[in-house]
Amino acid sequence: MDDKATLHGYLRLRRADLLGKLDGLSEYDARRPMTPTGTNLLGLVKHVASVELGYFGETFGRPSGRELPWFAEDAEPDADLWVPASESRAEILELHHFSANHSDATIEALPLDAPGVVPWWSEEKRNVTLHQILVHMCVETARHAGHADIIRELIDATAGQRPGDPNIPSRNSEEWAAHRFRIEEAALEADLHR
Repeated sequence: MDDKATLHGYLRLRRADLLGKLDGLSEYDARRPMTPTGTNLLGLVKHVASVELGYFGETFGRPSGRELPWFAEDAEPDADLWVPASESRAEILELHHFSANHSDATIEALPLDAPGVVPWWSEEKRNVTLHQILVHMCVETARHAGHADIIRELIDATAGQRPGDPNIPSRNSEEWAAHRFRIEEAALEADLHR
């Protein structure tokens, strides 16, 4: 497998990880703010899909033709990070699939050294290659998938990339509570000795 295929594969996996965090959730749980800054699962999906359209579209002279009103000059700040009731989950999922398909077409059509320009980056950084943007979007998507991991765990204690994830120890709720208590005790003890 060549470098482009490897990076593209990682991007596809992280997209799937992010979308998987919505599985089985109610509308409320998919949208509700779980942090003081309002971080929510469906908003993370909307954000990643939106920025990916820009990075693999406009950057390489391949605009998608899709208008994103939350990026308009008069849009409220952070409008791409949450989903009002007037936007359906199906619309956000369709946007994510559209964005992924548009990005995949750009990735498949261009070589890794294809030049691009990120107009919203500073002058000294805006000239890029497809390779740089693939790495950037792998990192960006993984970062937000990590946010989604924590948000989903806060909602219903679901952890890992999928049910039965071998990277997550098999514990019942009492065992998890004991594990958490042990970590809390260690943190308190360390704080007393600092």
